[in-house]
Amino acid sequence: MTTAAEIMHPGAEWIPATETLDRAAQLMRRFDVGALPISDAEERMCGILTDRDIVVGCVAAGHDPSHMTAGDMAHGTPRWIDSGADVSDVLQEMQSHRIRRLPVVRDKRLVGMISEADLSHHLTDDQMATFVESVCSTT
Repeated sequence: MTTAAEIMHPGAEWIPATETLDRAAQLMRRFDVGALPISDAEERMCGILTDRDIVVGCVAAGHDPSHMTAGDMAHGTPRWIDSGADVSDVLQEMQSHRIRRLPVVRDKRLVGMISEADLSHHLTDDQMATFVESVCSTT
């Protein structure tokens, strides 16, 4: 059984909900990532901020990223998976919610992130095609 811990990219970092979007963009550049889980004051995940959120939800909408916060962009219920979960559970979670990045948690602590790129190294071509079709299709 392949687990989430075996396929994740380790060392994911939180961004506090109070942090500005310009700082979030700087962190994304420094860590070479396209998404950061957002934490509330109690270090609970309250959302995920993507580079697309910053561009489309802030900059393209005419807002100032030095005044908007990560918390301003946190919408919906954040999804995550336990580090011991089987890869089939990872796929089910990502496909059923049509998400491309999934935080991995162990003992209520963020330990990594699973992205499409991480999946591509551990899935068959057929599994990857099914994943891409279900998550990335516009219909």
